[in-house]
Amino acid sequence: MTSTPVLSIVMPVRNEGLNLRIMLKILNAVVDVPHEVLVVVDETYDASVPVVAAISPQYARLAVVHNTHGRGILNALRAGVAAAQGRYILIFAADEVGPVLAIDDMIALMDGGCQFVSCTRYAHGGRRLGGSWIGGLLSRSANRIFRHLSGCRLTDATTGIKMFTREVFESLPLAARPVGWAVASEMAIKAQVVGLRLGEVPIVSVDRLYGGKSTFRIGPWTAEYLRWFLWGLTELRKGPARSGDVAVRVPTATALGGKVQM
Repeated sequence: MTSTPVLSIVMPVRNEGLNLRIMLKILNAVVDVPHEVLVVVDETYDASVPVVAAISPQYARLAVVHNTHGRGILNALRAGVAAAQGRYILIFAADEVGPVLAIDDMIALMDGGCQFVSCTRYAHGGRRLGGSWIGGLLSRSANRIFRHLSGCRLTDATTGIKMFTREVFESLPLAARPVGWAVASEMAIKAQVVGLRLGEVPIVSVDRLYGGKSTFRIGPWTAEYLRWFLWGLTELRKGPARSGDVAVRVPTATALGGKVQM
């Protein structure tokens, strides 16, 4: 075990039980690079805490991080990033199994010079399975319309699976309200606005394969995502940030099969 991990996996959770237990076992078995997993909770009595305690004896670098910045994904990410020691930081969801297979490819893109790598469910063989059908319809339609109207180079700005460095995270002026994973869209848009080198890896997303309750609420979620949709339309259409290629790696687990470099 090296003194400094290559990767810090930051996982915001709220009362995750079976999903978290299975995800931690999968990560421990599948991720080959030296890494740490930081499970971020808002409350010390969160039901996820005993899950981590039970597994930590078998997981060399696994810890609970208490978010003291306030509720919401953005504040959880701030707490997780502040505690992270890895060269790269991956934000991850405990209820999605598919993205585990994309981690090596995301790291390869970062090693190759990308500064911000996002997963995609809607291009290069990526797919979305399960979850709320309303949420899925809104997500797919919004990403397609947004890309067409704004010139966004990422095909799935709304996915919460993203990799970057601490310096990149701290350089982005993030301001999303604590509603769902809206901050993921904000990050994707602002990464392009400031001219970061972008990468994309397709995933087969299987939402809540092992059950649990989604936090999706059509009213507040739509309002906050629409806020960043409109902001992005204005900012991305201003000029040169619209141009440029996105580096893509396709894992063997996607529908296309085999790796390609674009």
